[in-house]
Formats: sequence, C-alpha cells, structure tokens
Amino acid sequence: MEGAATPVREPLDRGTVMALVALALAVFVVANDFTALSVALPNMEHDLDADVGTIQWVINAYALVFGVLIITGGRLADMLGRRRIFFAGAAIFAVFSLVAGAAPTAQVLIAARALMGIGGAMMWPAVLGLTYQVLPESRQGLAGPLVLGTAGIGNAFGPLLGGVLTDELTWRWVLFLNLPIAAIACGVVYAKVKAVPGDPGDGKLDYSGVAALSVGLIALLVALDQATDWGWGDPRIIALIAICVLSLAAFMAIERRAGGRALIPSDVARNRTFASACLAVLFMSATFFAILLYAPQIMQKIMGFSALQSGVGFLPMMATFSIVSFIAAPLYERFGGKLLLTIGSACLPIGVFLVSLVEVDSPYGVLVPGLVITGIGVGLFYSTITTVAVTALDPSRASLAGGIIYMFQVAGGSVGLGLTTTIFTSAATSHVDQAAVAGGLNESQEHAVGQLLSGNETAQQLLDTFPRLAAELEHLAGDAFIAGVHAALRVDAAIAVLGFVVTLFFVGGRLHRRGAPADRAEPPVAQAPAGSGPAG
Repeated sequence: MEGAATPVREPLDRGTVMALVALALAVFVVANDFTALSVALPNMEHDLDADVGTIQWVINAYALVFGVLIITGGRLADMLGRRRIFFAGAAIFAVFSLVAGAAPTAQVLIAARALMGIGGAMMWPAVLGLTYQVLPESRQGLAGPLVLGTAGIGNAFGPLLGGVLTDELTWRWVLFLNLPIAAIACGVVYAKVKAVPGDPGDGKLDYSGVAALSVGLIALLVALDQATDWGWGDPRIIALIAICVLSLAAFMAIERRAGGRALIPSDVARNRTFASACLAVLFMSATFFAILLYAPQIMQKIMGFSALQSGVGFLPMMATFSIVSFIAAPLYERFGGKLLLTIGSACLPIGVFLVSLVEVDSPYGVLVPGLVITGIGVGLFYSTITTVAVTALDPSRASLAGGIIYMFQVAGGSVGLGLTTTIFTSAATSHVDQAAVAGGLNESQEHAVGQLLSGNETAQQLLDTFPRLAAELEHLAGDAFIAGVHAALRVDAAIAVLGFVVTLFFVGGRLHRRGAPADRAEPPVAQAPAGSGPAG
C-alpha cells in the first residue's frame, strides 16, 4: 500500500540460524521418509520375501499414522510445550527407525514404520511452532517457506538418496541414516531453542474422536489391501467395511457432542471452502501417492533400472515439484490461489494419464513428460491449498486448519495406495489367467508367473524348472505388470479429475487475472505456511 511504512527486518543472529538449520534437518528427515523408500520397494520385496500388496504398507503405515495423529501432535505441543514434544517425537522416530532398519520380516518393518509415524506426527507440528518461536516478529514470514521448501527438497531428493543407499549399501541404511540426523537436530535445538511452557488449560484432547477416526481408516485400508486375496464377499472384508462405517459414524457423533474439544470443530467443518479443500486434497493425494509407488517400479521391473537409476529417473517429477513449490509463493501473491489450484489440479490427472501410456518396450523418455507435468501439478496444488483453506477461516483456527488439511492429504494417499494396489493386482492377475488359458500353461507355470510378478525371491527358482519357457514366462509377467499399471493409473487419473472438479467449482472463489488474491475471506494470518506438510 502507498505510504505504508516498510517494516524493519531484524537480522538473524548465529544462534537463530543454527536453530533454523536444525529444525530444517528435522523437517527434511520426516519428509524424506515419505519418498526415499519408494525406490527400494522391489529390493524389500526380494529381501523380505513379500509381495507388492504387503510391501506397499511400508509407505502406507507411516503415512496413515502420521496423517491421523498430526492434529493430536499439534494439540499436545500446545498443551505440554513444543520443545518437549519435539524431543519425544524425535526419540520415537529414531528408535523405531533403528528397529525398521534391522527388521527381519516385512511385518516387523511395517509395524516399526507405523510407530515412526507417531514420532513424525509429534515432530512436525512442534517444528512448525518452534520455527515461528525462534524467528523475530519481523522475519516470521520466513517460517512457512523454510518448512515447505525443506519438505519439498526432502521429497524431491528422497528417491535419489534412497537409490544411492540401496545400491551402494542396502535399503536398511535409508532408515539407519535417520538416527544421526535426528540426534544432531535434537542437540542443536536443546542448545539454541528456549523451552517455553505449554498451556495445559488450552483445552482437552478429543481422544475418543482420534480413536474412532483411526479405527475407521485402518479398517478401510486393510479391507482394500486384502480384498484381492480374500474376495469382496469374504466375511472378513464385510466385517472390516462394517467396522469402518460404524467407526466413522461414531466419529461424526462424537464430533457433534465434543463442542470446543472436537477434532474438527463445527465452524471449520461447515465452511464450504475449507471442506471443499479437504475433499480436493483427498482426491489429489490418492493419485499422487500411487505415482510415488508405481513409477519407480515401472523403471525397475520393466526398464531394468537399478534402485539408484530409478531414483535419478524420478527426479524430473520430484525436482519439478520442489522448484514449483518455491516459486508458487510469488505467483500466489500476483494471481491468487484459485488460478494456481486450477492449473495444478488439471496438470495432475494429465500427467498421471501420460505415465499410464507406458508399454513393455517403452524407453524411459516415454515417462518424462508425464512425470514433469505431474510435478508441476503437485507443486502448484500442495503449495497453495493450505493457504487458501486456512485464510477462509477465522485466524484463531490457522494451526488447526493446517493440521486438518494435512491429515486429509496423507489419509487420502493411504486410501489411494490401497485402492490402486487392489486394482493393479486384479488387472494383472486377470491378464495372467487369460494368457495361461490361451497359451496352455499348467498350474505350476502360472504360479511361477505370479511369483515373478509379485517380486518374490522364489520366482527365479521356479523359472529354472522351466528353462525352455523362462523367457516366455518373464515376458508374460511383464505384460501382466503393464496391464495392472494401465488399469490402476487410469483409475487414479479419473480420481484426480474429481479433485479438479471440486477445486474448480468449490475452492477459492472465482478466477482472477491480477492483483491481490481474491480468495481470502479476510486478511491473511501471519504468513500461515503455504502447505503444512510434506507432499507424501
């Protein structure tokens, strides 16, 4: 505004810079764990003798627990003190990183990853609060870009780091590396960040609401994961779906009675822009997590890439995502959130559909346009959606709103992984069955193809029993994998189209050409982070 005084920007002292670097390290390690293991999944399948339906829970368990509990972590940080909760979360995260790295079975690994999610859910909101705490008031605008930018770097370079460690050492070192990073971050925070008491009278935590929502989501995901093996009519699947429906119904009833303690207060839930933003995030995350799972597997299982090569091959998407996240802030100030969200939500389904066009004999270049367009989409969408949603609410709800948005992000991603894996497995299995009938394969040969498709270490041993048919069976497994990818990613693209429709018609008002963002219902909160979590 003309004539307005320019605020004095207070310089940052050395201690503050060291504290910010330590907090950035903590953000990096939590965000990195969403993507670093994606390129190592085939190696895990082999080492732990697991199939893709099981091993996808290595990502799923961490993301689901993190997403469900992030609001709880934020409330605990406010009540008990942010530094205290940060240390507790970092300890949990580090200890179970060690357990996960040493896991002898897929089940132990998945359980440890779930417990890592608890630690991450405590660390993340505490880091957000501590970042604002250590910055002088005139420089608090740095907090959001610092956290989001570091998370973007962690997401972008996670596959590359994971690929290097997996190829040169073992995938277990992706997890072991968390320990020294967490220790350094904790040491610097202990020395440079002042302990500020929490406010125990800030309100009681709605534990019953957290429990009901968690049970409902977990029941749904287990049902999606096991439906292919058990069948949708299996009593266990029906029971899980019933538990999901009853738990979510209980959650809504608990929320109505909880009043001010509600996990999602009524004034937040009834805000049209905010509720629509949550729904759009749910759809978009379901699609984004699917790409994180399947793009590295396409490179490794079809194109013959190593873990390191697939990490490098993933950079067109993740580097684009990181760069676009950084430049989205000035674009938001010039064009408003509506335009960025519309472009971002349109790019994601286009990019995913282009990736789904890959064939068994496709070169890597076929993937690049889809990966880049997907990176543009998620970079614009995730860096903007939280700001648009938070500024639609009263400023007093800013922290809560950011946590809720992120809960929908990772919960949507987890549901998307379960659904995508179900569709992939069904389509791939159907292709194998049809080819077996047409080619006259016996039961043992069909079983060998299934083992090869799932990545089990016994697959090569089975192929050795059919030396004359080995090449044919391997080709059939590749065809079946691509059939599964086609079906799964095209459904994911359709889900992202739903997110685009919700974004276009219900989130953030009308499109504007220039000027201040018109989607803001009131003046913005002191630079609420433009994306309160890693894109997971």
